[in-house]
Amino acid sequence: MRAAKPASAMAQPPGAGDLLLDGQALLITDGYRAATPTLKRAIGAIRDDTLSVEEECRWLWLACRVAMDLWDDEGSFALCARYVRLAREAGALTVLPLALTYYAAIHVVAGEFAAAQTLGEEARDVTAAIAGPDVSISALFLTAWRGQLAQASALIEASDLDAAARGEGRRIDAGRYATAVLCNGLGRYEAALAAAQQATAYPGAPTVSTWALYELIEAATRAGQPADAPRALGQLSESTEASGTDWALGIQARSRALLADNKVAEADYREAIERLRRTRLRAELARAHLLYGEWLRREGRRLDARVQLRTAHDMLASMGAEGFAERAARELTATGETARKRTASAIDELTAQEAQIAIMARDGASNQEIATELFISRKTVEYHLHKVFGKFRISTRADLAGALAGSPLA
Repeated sequence: MRAAKPASAMAQPPGAGDLLLDGQALLITDGYRAATPTLKRAIGAIRDDTLSVEEECRWLWLACRVAMDLWDDEGSFALCARYVRLAREAGALTVLPLALTYYAAIHVVAGEFAAAQTLGEEARDVTAAIAGPDVSISALFLTAWRGQLAQASALIEASDLDAAARGEGRRIDAGRYATAVLCNGLGRYEAALAAAQQATAYPGAPTVSTWALYELIEAATRAGQPADAPRALGQLSESTEASGTDWALGIQARSRALLADNKVAEADYREAIERLRRTRLRAELARAHLLYGEWLRREGRRLDARVQLRTAHDMLASMGAEGFAERAARELTATGETARKRTASAIDELTAQEAQIAIMARDGASNQEIATELFISRKTVEYHLHKVFGKFRISTRADLAGALAGSPLA
């Protein structure tokens, strides 16, 4: 890797691909602080949209992953959407499953589970059609966040066996991260800690091993085994401080609060909520409200705790994160308040594809643009929108913003 570092210096000026490779080499040899400026330049160059189709095919897979490593939520959504579009337009069926998987993964941490499910199902369908290896890990993340113990455990076990047979250590790390999320949501903190420790032991998959660090911190403090938490926070802070985004610093503040004394913990929780509120990552924001509410209850501030726990419960239940929602409900009960049961709504009646089309139409995409993005016909888009309008009892696209307001699709 040290020999590779000067290779990109031969290009005058270095292109986006050169910057990506140089940044990756710096990341391995010198760490996040040294690599982040170069990697940010690389992502900026790629987002400038000056690459040829050939260059996009060559570099977008890595750029999507790097954007997530940099805690760049806007860049992650933009590049993943572009990667999917490129694969569809080029008819690159061997590339499309990976592109869809990246896109689904960022939708999961955003709490946009319906869109993530649609993308993940498409990835599996395309993989089956071409008889290719299953590269999708988004289903592991989705079932873990949803708190579906039996389904998630079965998927993770099958994924581990498949990954072991092909020697894919990264995918095994993804399974350990998913297990940590699942068990933290269900309150099985010792199991979450063990899984997170395995996911972070050999950081060969930067994204999931870094995300697993904050799962480890939460699990360790909740399990009463905080010995590993300060080390994990130090490792996490290397990347979050180098990044400096609201996603990064929000996660850092939330994790720091778990280890802080009472004098500074509250300020850390408030910082986490404020920063994460400025991102699309509603699932992570909801967990910040949950942790803050749990802390307030333990401090004996029941009324303040109820506000945070009620917010967390409503957000988590509406997006379908049932494990974490139940955890919030238990905490609410401990404050003397019963969590409100979620009532069915028109939103619940939408299929995964209807939900995704509704989001895109709300955001201004035309029927043709939606058809191109989702690799379906324009008539299919029109059919689904007609069904969406009927379920919401609205008549125009302009009404979608109000119909979706306050929902997990917002």
